[in-house]
Amino acid sequence: MADRFLEISLVRREVTGIARLLDDRAPITCEAVWKSLPLSGDVYHAKYARNEIYALFPPFADREPPLENPTVTPIPGDLCYFTFSGAELGTTSYGYDREVRPGSTVVDLALFYERNNLLLNGDVGWVPGIVWGQVVEGLDALADACNDLWRTGAAGETLSFRRA
Repeated sequence: MADRFLEISLVRREVTGIARLLDDRAPITCEAVWKSLPLSGDVYHAKYARNEIYALFPPFADREPPLENPTVTPIPGDLCYFTFSGAELGTTSYGYDREVRPGSTVVDLALFYERNNLLLNGDVGWVPGIVWGQVVEGLDALADACNDLWRTGAAGETLSFRRA
């Protein structure tokens, strides 16, 4: 199979990078994401994982992917896929209580933009993610925009994934 690529963008900041799908390491996840593109949603900056931005989506795969190519220590440029139940995220302490309801399922597509990330949540413990893509162009510009998002806020910003 030929390599597949996608664009990942912070729309309002007009910053885009190119990521290669890791079909050889996470084929089920890559296919689920690829079939669902384009995807875009409100961006959030991580509270716990550190150097991460992400958007939340309703489930889009026929079945949720298994934990293929897992990590709890993502590196800069990793794109990760997480699945959470509404009960895990639907509390005021996480800030999603308006968007996420108990009994629902949420898919989190994340970009890690800098080093020293650890997927450990004080409420639930380790939170392994599926590494399904790697940014191959534009990571420095994305990291600068992510740092700006951290400092100035995410309100009004959209994280977008589309085929390149």
